[in-house]
Amino acid sequence: MSLNSPEPQTLDFLLAQVSRLHRHRAHGLLDGLGLYRGQPPVLFALWEQDGLTHGDLAEKLEITPATVTRMIQRMEKTGFVQRKPDDSDQRISRVYLTEAGRAIRAKLQLVWDRMEVENFAGFNEDELTLLRTFLLRIRENLVHATEEKTLF
Repeated sequence: MSLNSPEPQTLDFLLAQVSRLHRHRAHGLLDGLGLYRGQPPVLFALWEQDGLTHGDLAEKLEITPATVTRMIQRMEKTGFVQRKPDDSDQRISRVYLTEAGRAIRAKLQLVWDRMEVENFAGFNEDELTLLRTFLLRIRENLVHATEEKTLF
């Protein structure tokens, strides 16, 4: 998308544009660390509590167990995590950070800090507070809307 594009016609279009650009920027920065977009939440969960099961991760991240399995397989290949059988139940697999998974934390924090600076450059504290209020309200509206079963 060109920055010279005409102004969007609706706020919803602008929000979609901002979301897409944010995803694109995050993907580019995470790619430099060897991570995909969905993987940082797995790392955050394991930094908080290492040795979670696939089910624990799926519940915590609100994604399907199949998605967790694919993410863990990818993260094993890149050396960030490893799976080990549970000590008391060999049918259960637990996910643990490797040394690389622990070491990437500082670099990932630098990515988030950089995105924060880039995204909110030129905003003063009052504007940031107001923006936070609006974004929280939009999120709540979307949560409410996704709970509805039908359109009409």
